Amino acid sequence: MNISSLKPMTDGVRPISVAEHEARIEKARGLMVAGGIDAVFLEGGSSLLYFTGVKWGRSERMTAAIMPARGEIAYVCPAFEEERLRQSLQVGDEVRTWHEDESPYERVAQILSDLGLASGTIGMEQQVRFFLYDGIRRELPGARCVSADPVTVGCRAVKSPAELALMQRAMDITVAAYKAVIPLLREGITAAECRANAAAAHRALGVAGGIDFQFGPATALPHGGPEPQVLEEGQVVLMDGGCTVEGYHSDISRTLVFGTPTQAQRDTWELEKRAQAAGFAAARVGAPCEAVDAAARQVIVAAGLGPDYAVPGLPHRTGHGIGLDIHEPENMVRGNTTPLAPGMCFTDEPMIVAEGNFGVRLEDCVYITPDGPRWFTTPSPSIEQPFA
Repeated sequence: MNISSLKPMTDGVRPISVAEHEARIEKARGLMVAGGIDAVFLEGGSSLLYFTGVKWGRSERMTAAIMPARGEIAYVCPAFEEERLRQSLQVGDEVRTWHEDESPYERVAQILSDLGLASGTIGMEQQVRFFLYDGIRRELPGARCVSADPVTVGCRAVKSPAELALMQRAMDITVAAYKAVIPLLREGITAAECRANAAAAHRALGVAGGIDFQFGPATALPHGGPEPQVLEEGQVVLMDGGCTVEGYHSDISRTLVFGTPTQAQRDTWELEKRAQAAGFAAARVGAPCEAVDAAARQVIVAAGLGPDYAVPGLPHRTGHGIGLDIHEPENMVRGNTTPLAPGMCFTDEPMIVAEGNFGVRLEDCVYITPDGPRWFTTPSPSIEQPFA
């Protein structure tokens, strides 16, 4: 297979329905009532998309939604953006605009005052920028601003079947991209050329996406280094890639050796595979998120590496939540006692780092079912065979 032979894999993709967006808002309302939050402020970004279906970028100009526990959702945007916003609306139809010489914070205050919430408890979604939060609290000194995490994370952490299907498609596409670009590795190729090939493969498959490549000693840095890299025989190659389908992410890493692996490279790779499998086995319904990290880390420590976050060993958490954001709650890390529940999705990616030498990371995503964990993608069978 080569890049020119790839075909789009997006046929039949079904966006999240209006009915599902409405159900999400109803669930959020229940969580707001239970948590004593009167309304949630959502600016452009993944949570606005999650609840309303509105995909909106961020700038210095406020475009946002106010989602009340009781009452209809309302939007605020620049007056010159009103028509564009209205074309994007799927739930709710109230839009209040502000001109360039006016304050968007006054519009937010008016909405909340009309709802009787001028002195209410307002939840701020975790990605809201400080200047927006600051402007709102100055305009509404009687209101109390709190974290909206009990609402937003409470909804977003558990994925619906429709979300899982979009994530599965994204994973399948990235696997196809990997299979197209790995055979293009050759002595003398640069990491930049590899990244360009991966971006082209994802485009041919119908999405925006990419794969990062690190060679040799740079693989010992979890996110690589800035220096230009040229592939040499016998080097470890660490790849980390993904794409989005209707906003939902894939995230897959593979490690191989260009040429014949040394015994040390092979042994480290096999240890990493056992650690990843241990993390997966620990992901039982009801188990705390930290159990995944503990299980994977214990395999690495038992082999004489570490302990804890020391290197040679595993210097970072074992995984992170994934969905509309590439990194989202819940993290698979020590101290996170949140129980795993059906519908939760996360990466399983312990990494073994030997600074100045090489690193190995295998990453596949997991979703929890009532019967336990399931892989979105089959883990790498061997150091010579990145994909089944």
